[in-house]
Amino acid sequence: MRRYVAVAALLVAGLFVGFTGAEAQSALLNLPDTSQHARVAQRIGITDIAIDYHRPLVRGRKIFGGLQAYGQVWRAGANYNTTIEFSDSVTIEGQPLPKGIYGLHLIPGEVSWVVIFSRNSTSWGSFTYDPAEDALRVTVKPQTIENHEALSYDFDDPRPNSAVITMRWEKVAVPFKVEVNTTEIVQQSLRNQLRARPRFEWQAWMEAANYLLSNKLSAEEAAKYADRSIEIEDRFENEMTKAQALNALGRKAEALAAREKAIAKGSQPQLHDFARALQAQGR
Repeated sequence: MRRYVAVAALLVAGLFVGFTGAEAQSALLNLPDTSQHARVAQRIGITDIAIDYHRPLVRGRKIFGGLQAYGQVWRAGANYNTTIEFSDSVTIEGQPLPKGIYGLHLIPGEVSWVVIFSRNSTSWGSFTYDPAEDALRVTVKPQTIENHEALSYDFDDPRPNSAVITMRWEKVAVPFKVEVNTTEIVQQSLRNQLRARPRFEWQAWMEAANYLLSNKLSAEEAAKYADRSIEIEDRFENEMTKAQALNALGRKAEALAAREKAIAKGSQPQLHDFARALQAQGR
């Protein structure tokens, strides 16, 4: 009888412990993470790039070639997948990658590292990583650095069309270059933006034309934008923009006519600024 009582008591205790554990696991408490959550972002042209990750510490351990073995897929952080998001299509180390959110994984190596962009961005770490879900893999060279206690991702060497994303942790830096076709993306974006602007705004069409001209892009498209701005409201500013577009197209007589029309519409301060600009150009 005592034996049965003891067994029953153990079963009840087990049920109680199990219930308590389940409750603890399901509790949604706001507590500090051992590996702190971080998010870094960079805009290249008008393309937004963001990396979401957790930052483990070295704490005196040997990380690469120790805690994290060479040749094995690593989550590139801690806890959930490290993710990287691109608002437009990019190239990574010269290889095309469509816009979207990707799970970022790394394969450490003594001589080279593999950077993996996975279509699965919602897993816990790399435990369920599947190569069949790879969108892109590139191989890069690691660099030796001074000890870097907390894992970090940085956007180095930002340029109008590119940046270098660098993972730093322990004594290793792993850079990979991201490039953006800013010219093409902006031109397409302008077309989309202008379709959505109120039809009475002359400024937006002129701004688009000025951008194309200042960046030596499509003068023909700039002339069309200037014409549309003039249709909405004929002003000194957009007539001058039209003159610049026509001049870039080699249509000198039409450019002169547009400039004369602008001068006829100009205020005294506008004409003064125009004259000063001509002086600065030696004209």
